[in-house]
Amino acid sequence: MQHKPATTREKIHDIIEQRWSPRAIDPDKAVSNQQLYSILEAARWAPSCFNDQPWRYIVCVKHNNEISWQNILNCLVEKNRQWAKNAPVLIIAVAMNNFRHNGKPNRWAIYDTGAASTSLCLQATALGLATHQMGGFDEQKIRKVFELPSDCTAMSVIAVGYQADIDSLDDDFKDAEQAERSRLPLKQGFFSGRWDSSFD
Repeated sequence: MQHKPATTREKIHDIIEQRWSPRAIDPDKAVSNQQLYSILEAARWAPSCFNDQPWRYIVCVKHNNEISWQNILNCLVEKNRQWAKNAPVLIIAVAMNNFRHNGKPNRWAIYDTGAASTSLCLQATALGLATHQMGGFDEQKIRKVFELPSDCTAMSVIAVGYQADIDSLDDDFKDAEQAERSRLPLKQGFFSGRWDSSFD
């Protein structure tokens, strides 16, 4: 298995340090219902504006609903389909565009859905699972196939499963799988007191 802990300036929690997005996923190792409920509970308890909880998740498990699982897979771009076909669970993350309490546009819905998805992925890491969030999908196709209401936006598809050996991947993906993880330095994205004044 590939282990790629984050290289950080200061120590961070192990769960955050260990979370990354592998593509090598074991097609023969199922995710249990208990694990699924656990990662969904983690998403459920994410913070949100007005506690509106604008996220919705369509969970498709291959071994008990292969048609829906295949429908998600078919909505992915070809490059993602090549490896996501091994994920036993595919989840669509959806943001509701309007507040529940007054029907007005919720400009924080996407932000809050991202927060919930991060919680889901961190809980998965804590359980020894791998997750990989994808933006490469046909949003209109997902909307049609899954009959999404008009007042929402499909944000990502999340593959969930157990990490597999890198040799299970096609050669096209091996370099990316083995590449060192990286982030911009703190001074480029974190400012002190005003815009572009680096926090150092």
